Amino acid sequence: MQDWQDFLNAQTLDDGAIGECALCDLSHLGLIRVRGEDAASFLQGQLTNDIDKVTPGLSQLSSYCSPKGRMLASFRIVRRGDDLLLMLPMERLGPILKRLQMFVLMSKVELADASSELARIEISSDCAADLLPIEPPAEDNGVRTLDGFTVIRVPGDRPRFQVLGTPAAMQALWEEAAQAATPFSRRAGALLDIRAGIPMVVDATAETFVPQMANLHVVKGVSFTKGCYTGQEIVARMQYLGKLKRRMYRVRIDAQDQPQAGDEVFSEHSASGRGTGKVVSAAPSPEGGYEALVVIEISAAEAGDIHLGDRSGPRLELLDLPYEVM
Repeated sequence: MQDWQDFLNAQTLDDGAIGECALCDLSHLGLIRVRGEDAASFLQGQLTNDIDKVTPGLSQLSSYCSPKGRMLASFRIVRRGDDLLLMLPMERLGPILKRLQMFVLMSKVELADASSELARIEISSDCAADLLPIEPPAEDNGVRTLDGFTVIRVPGDRPRFQVLGTPAAMQALWEEAAQAATPFSRRAGALLDIRAGIPMVVDATAETFVPQMANLHVVKGVSFTKGCYTGQEIVARMQYLGKLKRRMYRVRIDAQDQPQAGDEVFSEHSASGRGTGKVVSAAPSPEGGYEALVVIEISAAEAGDIHLGDRSGPRLELLDLPYEVM
């Protein structure tokens, strides 16, 4: 997809806090294509969510865990024609594709990197519906595919639509949309997932969180009724028998430099020898500083006075999430 990348590299992308009527580059997300007679049943035994509920009109969040129940990746699953597409951070695509291929065995499944076949962008805010190439789905996680485009409505604090299409078609769409929308970088666009409370696993946080720690069960990324999958015993035990000691919070950080995924957070009230918590993702905030998703010990969060890095680091201000965590 060099032509598409060359096109994006030639664009002027705003790297600051994302504003209204935004057009975002999603090239940091890659696509694993899963096809074949056994595609759904194969994924059903690997992923945390119920793949049978993914339809041409409905996408879902899900994750792939280690046998210890720690997330190796998180992604959105979309059905496009006969293919199931796993959309995940590009940096995780290679390791996850390689790992999944190890378990295909005799299944009639083909796995491939489809990132070069379909370009990916997001258009958000009230202007989005008028800029999309086809009529969008009305409900969150809904999908509509027509005329070579796939449009996914994703949750957020404003209307948000992710669009997949051939690089040539997407270049034309970008040029037309950019006449009304401000193009933003992926760094700026991360704020929309942060405000939606949607976690993203990257290299720095792989094998760090059980899905419930990152609130994945709250955003409907885990099924507790689908049966066995890799890591299922640990995930189910935490849900039904264990007491969740860490969960994901949305915070504001008045830091000079942008926090990075995997950065440590500190509290003198921490009861764990493994540290207070870690940053999941961060982005510039329109209110100043940065907003972030951070997995923190619940007891430390309730006690307050949490800092980035160490006790001398900037303080974390807890913000509301758009859902209730039970």
